[in-house]
Amino acid sequence: MAEAGGWKTLPADGYAGPVPEWPLTEATSREETLWSDLWAKPQAVMWAELGQDLEVALFVRTLAEAERPDARADIKKMVRGYLDSLGLSVSGMLRNRWKIAPAVGTAAEVLPLEADRLERRRPSARDRLKVVSSGEGS
Repeated sequence: MAEAGGWKTLPADGYAGPVPEWPLTEATSREETLWSDLWAKPQAVMWAELGQDLEVALFVRTLAEAERPDARADIKKMVRGYLDSLGLSVSGMLRNRWKIAPAVGTAAEVLPLEADRLERRRPSARDRLKVVSSGEGS
């Protein structure tokens, strides 16, 4: 759902659509696991909408290669670029103007805790300051 300023809220439960078929040459078992895990994420809603199956598959293949102990530094740098462009990093989410909706039931759990924390907070330095008019204290 698009919001003011072009932001898009993604469902906290993740993508509920069908996982696309793997578009590259035969996948390894690690690639198959990454592929199915990634398509369960909230960002997958946008990937499906934008037709980014190939980009996600290239990220999966690159990530699987980067996980190897002997992976080259340039491969790891490519992974970072994919994380950003696919909205899998904080900076990528911000750049894409995506946010994830709060999980169902979390607001009710968080609010009482927040109220309790506010009631118990210590006075700040500002709370301890006293406003003195120019006529007082002289």
